[in-house]
Amino acid sequence: MALITDIDHKRIAEAIRSAESRTSGEIYAVVARRSDSYFFVAGFTAACGILLAAVIVALAAHWYWFIIPLPTFGLAILAAFLTAVLVLWLVPGITMLLVPRQVRYRRAHQNAIQQFLARNVHLTTERTGILLFVSQAERYAEVIADAGINAKVGQEEWNGIVSLLTDHAKKGEVASGFLQAIERAGLLLEEHFPIGHEDVNELDDHLVEL
Repeated sequence: MALITDIDHKRIAEAIRSAESRTSGEIYAVVARRSDSYFFVAGFTAACGILLAAVIVALAAHWYWFIIPLPTFGLAILAAFLTAVLVLWLVPGITMLLVPRQVRYRRAHQNAIQQFLARNVHLTTERTGILLFVSQAERYAEVIADAGINAKVGQEEWNGIVSLLTDHAKKGEVASGFLQAIERAGLLLEEHFPIGHEDVNELDDHLVEL
């Protein structure tokens, strides 16, 4: 199922065109369902939990003089691990619960950087491209501005837009978040980079959905 409807895509594309009609800056928007499968990260977390539980059970059995045959104990650990892997494979949504926030944000940030480069946002003539990025599963948002913009606009000026995107992502209102973020980004770009007489549209005016 798509994160955003066809109508939303059209509205976002129009919002980008409208914003860029007043500035020489370029706005590119990307939304990802998730930035990683996190299968192995979640599997590692589950394995650590199983081993910790096994140690606790072993200590408890020793304390209460309860004998567990070593083959039985080993097979129980193996069965627990295989069950955990199967659950993670069949129900991928659970993986996010086993991944530390720092890891989720790091992967989402890496995805944002990759999209910034892969979509050629860094290749505009005046280096005035910005990327609005949202990774839905991680509830993560980021604004990446090229060198021409960074020379005049500090990251702190984008923080409000990042918060706006993040808040809407948490509520599942991704399209609405992009529409408002594009409008605010357009106003900020218009202030520092007004439209020129020979301005050329260098990036596609649409939302990329991964």
